Amino acid sequence: MDKQELEFTKMVREYRKTIYTVCYFFSDNPTEVDDLFQEVLISLWKSFSKFRGDCSPKTWIWQVSLNTCCNIDRSNKRRVPTIPLVIDKDVLSDSDEVGQQIKMLYNRINKLELFDRAIILLWLESMSYDDIAAIVGISTSAVTSRLFRIKEQLKSMSNN
Repeated sequence: MDKQELEFTKMVREYRKTIYTVCYFFSDNPTEVDDLFQEVLISLWKSFSKFRGDCSPKTWIWQVSLNTCCNIDRSNKRRVPTIPLVIDKDVLSDSDEVGQQIKMLYNRINKLELFDRAIILLWLESMSYDDIAAIVGISTSAVTSRLFRIKEQLKSMSNN
């Protein structure tokens, strides 16, 4: 392996949880999550040589991961629906109250527009408003106002 491949491998190992978090946010089907993860890795690798360090590696990985998953999500909406051959396995457990609350929160989040889902996901990952702004490409003040609106929208949603 050359130096660039070693650096890339190290970065992916360090931030694989972040990549999986983004991928899981776009699908709860383990096969689809793995496919998204693979697509994100391809996108990261293609743009790795262009990464100049203007932002932190974590911010860059969030940005590439979100953009890749958003683009795939948009293109999937244009496709003809298919019937899965495998029964989806529910990752979140309904057996405890915390699992039920998490599932309810994700159900509500999935009703949001794609851009708002990305913002709330970053916020739930304890990203700073400045980092969120850098990742999604809006101002910090816009992040503040959007998060307020998103939280209000989530509070007012029903669980159906």
